[in-house]
Amino acid sequence: MNTLTNHVNTLAERVLAQDSDRFLVGIAGAPASGTSTLAAELARRLNAQGRKSVVVPMDGFHLDNAVLDARGLRPRKGAPETFDAGGFLRLVTALKTGQEVFAPLFDRSRDLAIAGAIAVPAAARVVIVEGNYLMFDEEPWRALGALWDLSARVDVPLPELRARLIQRWLSLNYSSAVATRRAEGNDIPNARRVMDKALACDIVLNGQPALRS
Repeated sequence: MNTLTNHVNTLAERVLAQDSDRFLVGIAGAPASGTSTLAAELARRLNAQGRKSVVVPMDGFHLDNAVLDARGLRPRKGAPETFDAGGFLRLVTALKTGQEVFAPLFDRSRDLAIAGAIAVPAAARVVIVEGNYLMFDEEPWRALGALWDLSARVDVPLPELRARLIQRWLSLNYSSAVATRRAEGNDIPNARRVMDKALACDIVLNGQPALRS
């Protein structure tokens, strides 16, 4: 049984043991730890077992590039200050109500967020939120910790994250030198920040093979 299957089994068992009308799962992890892959597979498993589930990625709250340019933050895109943290906090609070909610989705190919691209119907009993800063000990992010019914962290060693982050840029046809520079100049400092200021989670999952984020 591979690592991803083990992780899905661990989380699905905890979720299926609950019988609430709206259960929020927060899956945190450093860049390239594989939170989106895990969230997608968990939702697939839960839906197959009759527990309607929707995934909401934190990445939909990236600030637009024009805003980042105006603030001199474009080179740091992906750092905590390059997200609409307040808007994300309001969304998660709304998700707790159990009512229908619409969330933005980040289009990586166009490098922009699309408003209202994800519908979370009232019938969704489980909402799986994934992203880097869901259990992060800085304001205003730390307020999220109290909102999750179940929190999990995907823990991947930094050398493995470094290799994955470089490969991410290589897959976009950047040269090895540019891919390494981009990863070491921004992505890896963000990963270190996530690790250094991590809040305690209900579950820590060690290692994640396949990934999308």
